[in-house]
Amino acid sequence: MEISFHGADLGVTGSCHLVQCGGQKILIDCGLYQGGHELNEENRAPLGFDPADIDYLLLTHAHLDHCGRIPLLVNRGFRGEIITTAASRELAKLVMLDAAGLQEEEAERQARRHARHGHSKEELTGPLYTTLDALNSLDHFGRTATYGEAIALGKGVQATFSDAGHILGSASVLLELEEEGRKRRVLFSGDLGYQGRAILRDPNPPSDVDVVVMETTYGDRLHKSLKPSVEELYEAINSTFAAGGNVIIPTFALERAQEILYYLREGIKAGSLSGSIQVFLDSPMAISATEIFRRHPECYDKDACELFSEGHDPFDFPGLHFVRQTSESMALNRLGGGAVIMAGSGMCTGGRVRHHLKHHLWRKDSSIVFVGFAARGTLARLIVDGAKEIRLFGEEIPVRANIHTIGGFSAHADRDELLAWHRRTGSPARTFLVHGEQDTMESFAAQLSNTEVIMPGLHEEYSL
Repeated sequence: MEISFHGADLGVTGSCHLVQCGGQKILIDCGLYQGGHELNEENRAPLGFDPADIDYLLLTHAHLDHCGRIPLLVNRGFRGEIITTAASRELAKLVMLDAAGLQEEEAERQARRHARHGHSKEELTGPLYTTLDALNSLDHFGRTATYGEAIALGKGVQATFSDAGHILGSASVLLELEEEGRKRRVLFSGDLGYQGRAILRDPNPPSDVDVVVMETTYGDRLHKSLKPSVEELYEAINSTFAAGGNVIIPTFALERAQEILYYLREGIKAGSLSGSIQVFLDSPMAISATEIFRRHPECYDKDACELFSEGHDPFDFPGLHFVRQTSESMALNRLGGGAVIMAGSGMCTGGRVRHHLKHHLWRKDSSIVFVGFAARGTLARLIVDGAKEIRLFGEEIPVRANIHTIGGFSAHADRDELLAWHRRTGSPARTFLVHGEQDTMESFAAQLSNTEVIMPGLHEEYSL
C-alpha cells in the first residue's frame, strides 16, 4: 500500500493524490493549479503518473482546483471510472465545460496577438484542453456516491463518502484498504466547511482512522463570526449606496454566490437592506450552479429544507437579475450607482469581474467586497494586500475604491474547526497536510500532538 502526492503539496491548488493497493490505483481528485503563468506551466507538466494506469478517480467536490485537470487526465489516456456524489457530478460538468471554453477563448486571443506581432503559429501552446476533452471526460462518470454508503472498488478496497459541508455535494472520502493481511483506513478530507453555516449541513467525518490527508487552507487563523460578517456586508452595501457608488463582489460561482444571495434575501426580509435593492448576478456559471442547487435539497440543512417545503426559494428575491449575455454584462458598466454586481471569478483571475474592476477600482464612491480566499499571485490577493495600482487589460488602474475583506463567509473551516474535525477522526497514526501555503501548514502542524505530521512535496511517495 502506497500513497503519493501530485498537487496541492505545499500549495493551495491542484489537489491530486494517488493510492495504490492490491494492484489497483485510485486517484483522489485531479484539480487545476490556479494563479500566475508559472502555475499554467505546472498544469501542462507531466502528472507524475501514467493516466492510463488509473483504475478509479474519486472526486471530493466540483471546485476547479479539485476537478479541473480531469479533461486533461482523459486526454492523456485515463480510461477508468469517476465516482462522486450526484450534486458534484452536475457541478463538475458545469465547471469543466466552463474551464475548457475559457481556455479556448484565451488560446484564440493569444493567436491573434501572435499574428499581430508576426510570430509563427509554432510558438503557440494552445488550450490546456478543449471542450471536446471536457465532454469526453463526462463518459467516465460511473456510479453515484451516497453519503455513508460503502462502494466496492475491487478486491480489498472500498470507499465511503461523508458530508464535508464545503459546497453542494462535497465529501470527505474514506478508503478502507486490505493487502496481504494488512488493513488501513485512510481518510481524505477534501475541502472542509464549518459548523452552523447556511444552506449546507455540518461536516461529518468517520472515526477510528489510521491515516488522514487533510486540507489546511485556513489552518493558521480564525474566521470572523458569521453574524458580524453578514452585518458588515450589509453595512458595506448601505454605505456605498449612500455615497452614490456600486458594490462589486468577486464571487465564486459554486456555493459562495448562492450563500450571498441567501443572505441578501435575509437582509431584505429583516429590513437591513432596502427592499428595492438591485442585485445583478453577472455569471452564467453561477446562474447555472444556482439552478443545480435547487435540484439537490438532499444536501441542505434543516432550515434550508424548511424554506423549500414552505414554497420559498432561498436564492431569489425582488430586484435580483440574472445576467447571461455579454452585452448585458457590458451594459452594467453604465450604472452610475446603487447596484450590487456579483461576478466571477472569486480570485479575479479571469471572468467578467475583471471588467467591473476596471470600471470601479478607480472610483472613491464604489466598493469592492471580497468574501472568499485569495491565493498568492492572484489579482484578488494583490488588491486585498493593499496594492495602490493594478494592471488590467493593458492599463494601470489606480485603486481608490473602498476595499472590504469579510472572512466569515469562507467555505473553508478555520484553524479551530480543522482541529475539531481532526479530533473526531480518532487518533490517526499519521496525518498528511495538503492544500495550504507552507507557513500555514507549519503553524497548523504545531497544533497536532497525537499524530505523526508529514507535509509532502510534489510527487513524493509514502508507504501506508
